[in-house]
Amino acid sequence: QVQLVESGGGLVQAGGSLSLSCAASGRTFYSHAVGWFRQPPGKEREFVAAISWTGGTTNYVDSVKGRFTISRDNANNAKHTVYLQMNSLEPEDTALYYCVADSRRFVDEATAYQSQYDIWGQGSQVTVAS
Repeated sequence: QVQLVESGGGLVQAGGSLSLSCAASGRTFYSHAVGWFRQPPGKEREFVAAISWTGGTTNYVDSVKGRFTISRDNANNAKHTVYLQMNSLEPEDTALYYCVADSRRFVDEATAYQSQYDIWGQGSQVTVAS
């Protein structure tokens, strides 16, 4: 079973940037679609971005398009890490960010549906100060 470990969260001023990383331990997630969800304080968890297992398909929630970029390193000798580069951060981006992976389907998709992801990380806090 793959376990996901997020890193890179923290506190940043509005307009600043942060980069989140998601690495797999136990087994590689080379063949898994991977995504990011977030849960703002007092709100429901929501989709942020996803990338297919090939890296050829990406998907973003409208509120982060043009500001966030999801990417993955699937090189043969790489650690198969997925990244979420977050630029022009806004206080509304403050949330606990979760890395997720879909280990059950082998399709070139980047779905926004939570139910499609069966592996979840512990979360990484991102706080954007105004």
